[in-house]
Amino acid sequence: MLNATWLETFTTLAEERHFTRAAGRLNMTQPGVSQHLRKLERQLGQKLIVQDGKTFSLTEAGETVRDLGLSRRAEERALRDAIGRDDPDAGEVRVACSGSFAMLFYPRAIALMRAHRHLSIHVEAAPQAQVLTGVLEGRFDLGIIADDPRHPRITARHIGQEELCLVLPAGQPDPVRFDDLESLGLIAHPDVWSYADDLFPRNFPDAFTGADRLRVRSHVNQIGQIPAPVAAGVGYTLLPRSGLAAFPGSEQVRIATLPAPRYHELWSITRHGRPPGARLTRISTLVADLASGLD
Repeated sequence: MLNATWLETFTTLAEERHFTRAAGRLNMTQPGVSQHLRKLERQLGQKLIVQDGKTFSLTEAGETVRDLGLSRRAEERALRDAIGRDDPDAGEVRVACSGSFAMLFYPRAIALMRAHRHLSIHVEAAPQAQVLTGVLEGRFDLGIIADDPRHPRITARHIGQEELCLVLPAGQPDPVRFDDLESLGLIAHPDVWSYADDLFPRNFPDAFTGADRLRVRSHVNQIGQIPAPVAAGVGYTLLPRSGLAAFPGSEQVRIATLPAPRYHELWSITRHGRPPGARLTRISTLVADLASGLD
C-alpha cells in the first residue's frame, strides 16, 4: 500500500511544479519534499519526475501517480462530507417495537417517507427481549419497550404509558361482567394470555381462574386483524391502546370501563454513547409524541 503522506507530497509537487512552492504549501522544508519524492519512487520502483535544471516534468508513471493522488483527495472529501452530513430528510433509521405500537407508528413513518424521498425508515415488530438485543447489537437504531432495561450500554427514556384495553363489540353493555366475556369468547393472539393474567385478576378476582381456562372463540396471528372479529360481534380481546389506533372500524368496538385499569409504560432505548443525529432525533421525537397521546 502506498504511503499516504508521500503520495500527498508528490501530488502537491505535481500541482505546483516547483519544490519551494510545494514545500510552503505543505508547511515542509524543500529537502523534506525531495526526501518524500525519493521514498515514493523507491516504493514504486519508478522514476516519477525528470529534472531539467531548476524545472522538472512528470514521467508517464508520475502522471499516473498524480492522478491517483487527486482521486484519493476527492474520495477523502466525499467521505468527510458523508460523515459530516446530518440531514434529517435523508438516510436510514431502523426502529423496533411491539406489533401494536408498530400499527400506530408505521402510518406516520410512511407519511414522512412520502414527504422526503431520500429518507428510509425500517420498522420491525418484535418481542421486547429481541428489541433490546437488537439495539445492543446495532441492528436497530431505536427501540420501544415496556420497561427500563437498566443496562449500562443502553440509554433509556420514559416517553409515556398506554392502557391495556378490554375490547368489546360496540353494543356490549357496561359494566361488563366476567360471565358476559365467557359467553362472547376470547379472540386470542400470541400476547393475549399474558395480558389476561395481568388485567383480569385486578378486575374479576372472584371469577377469573387463569388465562389458560378462558373460552377461546378464535385465534388471530396478524395484529392488524385482531379487532375485526370483535367489531363483528364474534368475541372480545385484550390489546394495548396503540393496537387499536389504526383499526378502521373503531366505531364498531368499545373499550370497557374497568374498576382497576392497567397501564403499560413506554420507554425508548438507544445505544449509550452514540450521538443520535438529526434523523434519529426526528424519529425519536415522533415516537415520543405518539406515546404521549396514548395516556
